[in-house]
Amino acid sequence: MTTETTARETEPVTGIWKYIPEPSLDVVRRWGWASVIANIGIVITGGLVRLTGSGLGCPTWPRCTDESYVPHGELGIHGAIEFGNRMLGFVVAVIAIGTWLAVMRYRPRRTDLRRLATAAALGVPLQALIGGITVRTQLNPWTVSAHFLISMVMITITVAMVRRSRTSPYPHTPPVVRALATVCVAAVWTTVVLGTLVTGSGPHAGDPDAGRTGFDEEIISQLHADAVFLLLGVSVALVIATRITATSRTLRQMAAWLLAMELIQGTVGFVQYFTGLPILAVILHMAFAAILIALVTAVYGERGTPAT
Repeated sequence: MTTETTARETEPVTGIWKYIPEPSLDVVRRWGWASVIANIGIVITGGLVRLTGSGLGCPTWPRCTDESYVPHGELGIHGAIEFGNRMLGFVVAVIAIGTWLAVMRYRPRRTDLRRLATAAALGVPLQALIGGITVRTQLNPWTVSAHFLISMVMITITVAMVRRSRTSPYPHTPPVVRALATVCVAAVWTTVVLGTLVTGSGPHAGDPDAGRTGFDEEIISQLHADAVFLLLGVSVALVIATRITATSRTLRQMAAWLLAMELIQGTVGFVQYFTGLPILAVILHMAFAAILIALVTAVYGERGTPAT
């Protein structure tokens, strides 16, 4: 009999938890993946709201209008797009609650998973609140950026939860690889934050009357591009380091995927810049930013423990 089996049999289950089926770790991990996908999905639909000028399609919050929680015909397609994004927020909430219940019911207790699942669940109402403030401030670019970045944090939390629900042990990793993985995280986040400033200074405000940050668009775009080049350099170094040192196969693969995603993302970024920011390119750029955050989180989670 394994230690885990013994713990499952001896740890008491009381209260409402007795009525919730006990999940396996595989089930917990599937819930985690569902949370990752849902949070990436809401980034994409949120981008669609902004890029179609539907940011005020529902002009108030929490209602869509002063009289109704749902849009009416006079709001047109913009109201439908904004309302659809709000409805996806409920899907994210349901998945977050399901994930939290699965993690809380899992035995033996996993404090690390419980903390991550609770953070992801609490992030949903926080995200909704920031979204409401964004609407009520007429799409203030700073709250729009915060709304986007909270989704990135949610993706980070849920990816970390998926990694920790795996049964494979953490590998021993050379210090240089661990350091480069950490720098990659900082570089990705710097790039994404600067990207939100580019967006807040550019033409896609979500509504024709929405304010802008006031930054010079050329200067902030150049800073964003500089961060991209720095990120690429660090990622190339990470890929090389994982291949010339004793690192796990999983980490080598993830480092390569991270670099590949950065190259794709950089290409899309340059295409959208030199073609006048077409909607399709910008949507892809936002989706790839979310995937990039997920990948760098996975790389960081796989960096393992210091090699002895």
